[in-house]
Amino acid sequence: MKEHECDEGTACAIDYTKEAPSKETISFNKEYIVPAISFVFLAAGILMDHFGFSFFRVPVSIIYFGIIFIAVGGPIVLKALKLIAKGDIYNEFVLMSIATIGAFLIGSYAEGVSVMLFYVVGELFQESAVNKAKRSIEALLKVQVEEVLVFENGSYVIKHPKDVNIDQVIQTRPGEKIALDGILVSESASLNAAALTGESAPDSIKKGDAVLAGMVNLNRPIQIKVTSKYENTKLSKILKLVQEAVGKKAKTQQLISRLAKIYTPIVFWLAIALMVIPYFFLGDAYIFQTWFQRALIFLVISCPCALVISIPLGYFGGIGAGSRNGILFKGSNYLDLMTKVDTVVMDKTGTLTKGVFEVKNVVVASSEKEIDKNLLIELAAVLESNSTHPIANAIVKYANLDHNKWKSTSVKEISGHGMKGKVGEYEILAGNTKLLDKYKITYDKQLSSITDTIVVIAINNNYAGYITIADVLKEDAKIAIAELKKIEKVKDIVMLSGDKQLVVDKIAKQLGLTKAIGGLLPEDKIKEVEKLKTQGKTIAFVGDGINDAPVIALSDVGMAMGGLGSDAAIETADVIIQTDQPSKIATAIHIGNATNKIIWQNIYLALGVKILVLILGAFGLATMWEAVIADVGVALLAILNAVRIQRMDFSN
Repeated sequence: MKEHECDEGTACAIDYTKEAPSKETISFNKEYIVPAISFVFLAAGILMDHFGFSFFRVPVSIIYFGIIFIAVGGPIVLKALKLIAKGDIYNEFVLMSIATIGAFLIGSYAEGVSVMLFYVVGELFQESAVNKAKRSIEALLKVQVEEVLVFENGSYVIKHPKDVNIDQVIQTRPGEKIALDGILVSESASLNAAALTGESAPDSIKKGDAVLAGMVNLNRPIQIKVTSKYENTKLSKILKLVQEAVGKKAKTQQLISRLAKIYTPIVFWLAIALMVIPYFFLGDAYIFQTWFQRALIFLVISCPCALVISIPLGYFGGIGAGSRNGILFKGSNYLDLMTKVDTVVMDKTGTLTKGVFEVKNVVVASSEKEIDKNLLIELAAVLESNSTHPIANAIVKYANLDHNKWKSTSVKEISGHGMKGKVGEYEILAGNTKLLDKYKITYDKQLSSITDTIVVIAINNNYAGYITIADVLKEDAKIAIAELKKIEKVKDIVMLSGDKQLVVDKIAKQLGLTKAIGGLLPEDKIKEVEKLKTQGKTIAFVGDGINDAPVIALSDVGMAMGGLGSDAAIETADVIIQTDQPSKIATAIHIGNATNKIIWQNIYLALGVKILVLILGAFGLATMWEAVIADVGVALLAILNAVRIQRMDFSN
């Protein structure tokens, strides 16, 4: 934490943008010095050799090029020797070392140095590209706070967030990031949640509202009551998923890795065969140096650098592009899966709608003479205060309860139906009409014609009235559906909801959905997805609640709204939309398609050029220079192609 001179109630400006250069950056830049100097001396040596300077002959030329080779290729040869000592001889380091040292043995000094130099430059380009892809991911990893002010024994002390307990109060000053999840104790706050949601617009919250680690306090110092330990904050969980993401390889990546292990020993022995077998057919016409040179050229060409470098880099770039767009892919395998999705299934509340409900109307049943609107809403609110559902929160907020007046007991939440319990002397049921059907309570059948979401109330086993609740579509919900419809492979867009069919149909009509099914329990959603899977469809399911977790796990690609979604949904999902924007579903598919396209371009490029030049080299029609171009040149082209994904615009 930086030192500030601003006291509580005093705003102060803090510049978090200035950071000392990392050791990694400094080290990375220094690595270019030796190859750059070596290139200058190599070019000078080639010119002296070409113009036939009298002094530049053996042994001077050998010593000259040898020094350059040791400078640039020494670490590679040393690594090759270490691997050979461990019994690993079939790798790119050994191949490059044998080929380049062999070039010296046949007098191709400049060619040997060139092969090694371009290989090292290719490795540096690869590292540069990987670092570029890492930046967007590492930017997220820097969000965590290392120090926090904790209120203890009447004053604030500095602690590491790991040492802060639940229910302790922490203070966050203007410009600082919030260290832990909690509840706002101060009267109000203005926060920037860009690190979590990608949206930089300030979010104004009030006392009692939830705040998340990673948000930035914009105005006055605020106090927060901690609700989660450091390791259990939503931010910590997301960061852990980010760090694990790169380790999960796609099938294409795994295939290339397996092929490289088989491919390398095959070409190694083919090179030896190319050198030895012609002796038995040519007899006295066999010239060892000629076939030895061809074998070396064959080895240089066959080195699988382009494949083993560019393909993981392509997937890494795809994960980085997703992170930049507020989408976390938990592994490169999910980038591949996104390309196969033909059916997108979405939950309604919290996914397509904001999930921020407001009470519109309270209606008392005409048969109830002793119950008025105030009593109905109070009883319902006391019962619903035991639930964290957005609809329950809306009712509690609207009632503005005095908790000393009523107490709830024997409360039971009936999944997909509602709540049951005792409030004072009243037995209360609050939920959908299925709840009343379950307890065989007669109610006004005209309720089924109301298009708004309703919570039906029964008091002492008698229908007492209902509360209408309003939810609104997310700003980009229509854009989300429109963008999905543009994707050729996506044939069906389905919405599943526990809300009644009239409400679901109304939203489906507004958005232009293929299909919308309402009145579903969590287990019903599973059945609907299973039904689609039996039809051979590849399904991406998008949800945000705890009840969505089983369906997210069941689908081919599970997607969760990560900004405000439940921990269960986030941990179960394969892809997390940190911005809570449904339009990012299409963006995720676009990133998957772009990554897949680049990966296969690199595979075709690398294999096509290598096979062609291998054939030419075997017949003596390719020199060491063509080998250099086929190996390092193709690797560089593949790397540059893979880097393209990080420059693409995936915004809708």
